[in-house]
Amino acid sequence: MSSIQEQIQEVEDELRKTVYNKATSHHIGRLKAKLARMRDEVEKKASAKGGGEGYSVRKSGDGTVTLVGFPSVGKSTLLNKITGANSAVAAYEFTTLTVVPGVLEHKGATIQFLDVPGLVKGASSGRGRGKEVISVIRNSDMVIFLLDVFQPKHYEVLMDELYQAGIRVDEEPPEVVFKKKDRGGVVINSTVDLDLDEETIKAVLDEYKIHNASVLIRENITVDQLIDVVLSNRSYVRSLIAVNKVDLAYPQLIEECRELYPNSIFISAHEGINIEVLKEAIYDTLGFIRVYLKPQGQPADMEEPLIVMSGTDIGQICDRLHRDFRRKFRYAQIWGTSAKHPGQRVGLDHGMQDEDILTIIIQK
Repeated sequence: MSSIQEQIQEVEDELRKTVYNKATSHHIGRLKAKLARMRDEVEKKASAKGGGEGYSVRKSGDGTVTLVGFPSVGKSTLLNKITGANSAVAAYEFTTLTVVPGVLEHKGATIQFLDVPGLVKGASSGRGRGKEVISVIRNSDMVIFLLDVFQPKHYEVLMDELYQAGIRVDEEPPEVVFKKKDRGGVVINSTVDLDLDEETIKAVLDEYKIHNASVLIRENITVDQLIDVVLSNRSYVRSLIAVNKVDLAYPQLIEECRELYPNSIFISAHEGINIEVLKEAIYDTLGFIRVYLKPQGQPADMEEPLIVMSGTDIGQICDRLHRDFRRKFRYAQIWGTSAKHPGQRVGLDHGMQDEDILTIIIQK
């Protein structure tokens, strides 16, 4: 019997050979689901075997950013320059053998930075301590892809490794409500027109031995997004691209890189070029908002807002303020753009917006 890696190779080969059209979409959907299932199996087996102590990093601050790149692109130098941390720097590969944290204070926000060992091709399968590094990235809010100006196409390899590891960069979780049931078959409803047909959706679920479920789809998703929903173990992070060592490059090479990645920031970690521009871009990409806390019956504290990332809900704010707040939560009141009217009563899942004023009422 062939090994699981050989089976994966066979499915990948069949996918490459199959021409996509309406007649083959059902077959391709099943193949993609099978491939994702087998890769997930490989990852679980590798994790169960261990193979190292791994990295344990406690999240802190208002957001966590991980520096991602090949060995020797300058991650440690950048961390030291941007945060004042003390990460080892040397001109050979794999200088960083563990996670080195640093902290950036910018515009009232405290941003945790993590320098991890360089990623290489095959990291999603465990090469070069890739599993441990990817586990850190999974728990981050944002990644900075640090590229060497002389090897800019490393970006494609890095993106592919993160995708294979279940990390979705600059994507939002699909708007799909998926619930397994004990009986009743597969019931599919949608609020939009779909490119996926019902047969393909059921074929994907069948690959995971799901024969009873309700699926409510609120956006036109791809089969890959449907698989992500079914697996429910994907991580969604924001990103920036920083191209390093511009102090050593000819202007023509920099322009060629700019054509490849027009939204990237060109820096020299060693010389400190464009470091302030990078700090501003990090702050903007994380999408921080200000929330003003108002104790019950008292005026709001408009001097020192709570800095949180956009998309934060009241439950997450409770978790941050005190470990008992979520358990003792009764209701909250909101003033600001997220409120339908001043002082609106809301629950834990209410999303906050910039400059909202918040009162949390807990059980005594």
